Amino acid sequence: MVVYRVRVATGPYFLAGTLDSISVTLIGTDAESPKQLLDHIGRDFTPGAVQKYKVNSSCELGELLLVRLHKERFSFFPKDSWYCSYITVTDPSGVVTCFPCYQWIEGYCTVEFRPGTGKIICHDSLPLLLDHRKKELKARQECYRWKIYAPGFPRIVDVNSFEEMESDRKFALTKMTPSEDQGSRSGNRYLPGFPSKIDIPSLLHMDPNIRYSFTKTASLLSNAIPASLGMKLRGLLDRKGSWKKLDDIKKIFWCHKTPTSEYVTEHWKEDHFFGYQYLNGVNPVMIHRLSSLPSNFPVTDPMVAHSLGPSTCLQAELEKGSIFLADYWILKEAPVGHLNGKPQYVAAPLCLLWLNPQGALLPLAIQLSQTPGPDSPIFLPSDSEWDWLLAKTWVRNSEFLIHENNTHFLCTHLLCEAFAMATLRQLPLCHPIYKLLLPHTRYTLQVNTIARATLLNPDGLVDKVTSIGRRGLLYLMSTGLAHFTYTMFCLPDNLKARGVQCIPNYYYRDDGMKIWEAIEIFVNEIVNYYYPSDIFVQRDSELQAWVGEIFTQAFLERKNSGFPSCLSTTEELVKFLTAIIFNCSAQHAAVNSGQHDFGAWMPNAPSSMRNPPLQTKGTTTLKTYLDTIPEVNITCNNLLLFWLVSQEPKDQRPLGTYPDEHFTEEVPRQSIAAFQNRLTQISQDIQNRNKTLALPYRYLDPPLIENSVSI
Repeated sequence: MVVYRVRVATGPYFLAGTLDSISVTLIGTDAESPKQLLDHIGRDFTPGAVQKYKVNSSCELGELLLVRLHKERFSFFPKDSWYCSYITVTDPSGVVTCFPCYQWIEGYCTVEFRPGTGKIICHDSLPLLLDHRKKELKARQECYRWKIYAPGFPRIVDVNSFEEMESDRKFALTKMTPSEDQGSRSGNRYLPGFPSKIDIPSLLHMDPNIRYSFTKTASLLSNAIPASLGMKLRGLLDRKGSWKKLDDIKKIFWCHKTPTSEYVTEHWKEDHFFGYQYLNGVNPVMIHRLSSLPSNFPVTDPMVAHSLGPSTCLQAELEKGSIFLADYWILKEAPVGHLNGKPQYVAAPLCLLWLNPQGALLPLAIQLSQTPGPDSPIFLPSDSEWDWLLAKTWVRNSEFLIHENNTHFLCTHLLCEAFAMATLRQLPLCHPIYKLLLPHTRYTLQVNTIARATLLNPDGLVDKVTSIGRRGLLYLMSTGLAHFTYTMFCLPDNLKARGVQCIPNYYYRDDGMKIWEAIEIFVNEIVNYYYPSDIFVQRDSELQAWVGEIFTQAFLERKNSGFPSCLSTTEELVKFLTAIIFNCSAQHAAVNSGQHDFGAWMPNAPSSMRNPPLQTKGTTTLKTYLDTIPEVNITCNNLLLFWLVSQEPKDQRPLGTYPDEHFTEEVPRQSIAAFQNRLTQISQDIQNRNKTLALPYRYLDPPLIENSVSI
C-alpha cells in the first residue's frame, strides 16, 4: 500500500465553502488511484480551510499528471458552490506537486486539474494531456461564445450561453476567471441611481467565475445609493431647465469633493488649465504636433500675434515643433438626439495649441467645424470673454464625447473584453500566457455586461444624458474602431507618432512609459522562459489561435489596422502582451479614474449642448452660456455616473498583485517579485514628484491601478 498526502484549500471568501461530498482521484503516468472520499469529522470545506488527507493506492502512480475532483450530493443538503483555491499532493518520496484551481465549482460535477507547471502545447506529448487540453478548450468555447453587438463593433460575450449551460454542468473542466466572493449570490440585478429601469436577468446566469464578488457588489451599491439619494432629496435629479447661475452647480456634490475637483472648479476658465488637460486630464491622447496647418483651418499670423507675442510668428513656431492640434473630425457626421424633448447639437472642432517658452500648453485658436467660412469663425483668446469661454466649452463637450465613447469604452473596455474572451476560449489553464493574462481579465466581462444593460441599451443612460445618444455612440465606436491602429494601441509608438515625446510636464506620458517598461521587462522574462526561441512561438498552435481570434473578433480582420493576425517571434509576442496588459490596467486607470475629478464641475465636461455652435462673434452672454450647457437633471445624472465609475469598489487587486498563484515554478515567481519591486519604485518616484505639484497626477500610481478593467 502506497500513501499520498493531499491538502485541499478552500478560498477564504464569503460562501466559499460547501456541504457537498468531495472525492479525489490521483492520475499518474503509471496508474490511477481509487476514488477516495475526503472526509473528516465535522465540516471539511469551510471558507479559508486547508484540510489534509491521506489517499491510499495499491502501487506508485508515477509522475502525477492530473487531480480529479468529484463534487457530489451529500445527504439531503441542496447542491451549492465551492471555491477551491488549490490542491497539493505529496508523493511517497516526498515530492510536492501543486495543482492550482482558484475557481468556483458549481453543482454536481467532476473536474480535473493539471500541475501548476506552465506548458505550451509543444511541451506536451502524452495523449492523455493533449486530450485534456482539447477537452478543456472545447468546454470553455461552449461556455464563452461570441456575439455581434452592432456592425463595426468588437465582438462581445454572449451572456445567453451561460444560461444555456446552466442545464448541463457536467462538462465543467476548468472554467476560469476567478473572483473572490460568490458572485452568484450577490444579486446584482441593477445599479441604483441610474435614470432608467434595467432589465438584465441574464446576468444572474453568468458563470460565477466572471461575476462580481459579494464584496465588490456591496461596495458598488454603497457608493451609488447615498449619492443618488442625496440628489433625489434635494430635487436635482428630476429638475429640468437651465442652471440659474454657475455657482449652483457646486451644490450637486457638496459632500463628494476632491482636491482635484476643487482645483478644476477654481481654474476651469483658464487657458493654462484648458491646455493642461490635453496632457494630464482624462483624455491625454488627443493632440499631435504639426509641421504645417491643415488646409481646413486657415489660422493666420495676425490672428495669433496677440498670443504669440512680438518675438515670434506662427511659421516659426511650426518649424520649432511647438504647435499642436486636437482634431475632432470624427464628430462631423455623428447623429444627434433629443434630451428632455429638446434637440441637442454637436460640433466637430479644430483646436490649435501652442507650447510656450515657459512649457505651458495654451489654446491659440478654435474653429467649431471642419469647414471654414463666414459661418464658422475662428475663435481666439483675444475675443470677448464669453465667446472664448463658450468656444472652449464646445471643445470640452467634444472631448467628453470622444473620451467616453472611444478612448475609454471602446479602447479599454470593449477591446479588453475581446482579449479576455480569446484568452478564455483558446488558452488552457496550463498555458503560461493564460496564467500571465488571467489576472488582467478579472471582472471585465461582468462590468461590460452591466454597461451594455444600463448605459448602451435603448433608453439607457447614454440616451438620457448625451447629445448623441445611443445612435451616436454606435457611430462613434464603429468609426473609431475602423481607424484604430496598432500604433495607437502601443504607448511608445503612439507618443512617437503624435510627436509629443518632448512636451514638458506630460505626466501621463512619463508615468505611462515607466509602467510600460516595467511590464515589458516582466513579460520578456516570462516569454523567454517558456519560449526559448522563435520556433516555439511559431509552433504553438494554441497561441496562434488566440492571436488569430483577437484579430478576427476584436479588429474584424482589418489588415490596415496593423494588429497581428499571427506571431512569428518572441519579440512580437512580448510587444503584444505588454500592450494588452498595459491597456487592461494602466491605460484604463488613466482614462477612467479621473472622471469625477475633472467632470464634477460640469462646464468642464458637458455631456450635451442645447444651442447650435456659434456662427458669429460677439453674441454670447452668461445667459446664453447657461442656456447652452446641460440642464439640471442631465447634469446630475451624468455626474452620478462619473462618481460611480471613479470610485473603485472594494475587492481591488492593484497592478502586479497576484494572490492566486497560477505560476508555481521559481523563475516566473522571481519575475513577479522583481516586477512588484519595480512598480514600488515607480510609485515612490511619482509620490515624490507629486509633492512638488499644485495639481498632483496620481492616476498612474501603481497602487491605484487595478489589474484589470473592472469598473
